[in-house]
Amino acid sequence: MSKQEPPKIEFPCPDYSIKVIGRSGPGFQDLVVEILQKHVADFDQKTLSENPSRNGKFISVRVRITATGVNQLKAIHQDLMATGRVQMVI
Repeated sequence: MSKQEPPKIEFPCPDYSIKVIGRSGPGFQDLVVEILQKHVADFDQKTLSENPSRNGKFISVRVRITATGVNQLKAIHQDLMATGRVQMVI
């Protein structure tokens, strides 16, 4: 079997979905929004949805942005992970 290449993203990419998973706690959504506003000039909080895990230990925050490039996405990922509250960014 040949190894399949991941799909290429063409930038700017409107409606790019980012899912941020972390431990539930006060201010998690605000933390995610603050970081996204730093990297996404036209970030719209109306695209945000939140979903707690079944047992309430974790929470996922999903947003849609207009991704402008690989460097932007890497910077968002780095800043989210550097908070110590984010477990995973998908």
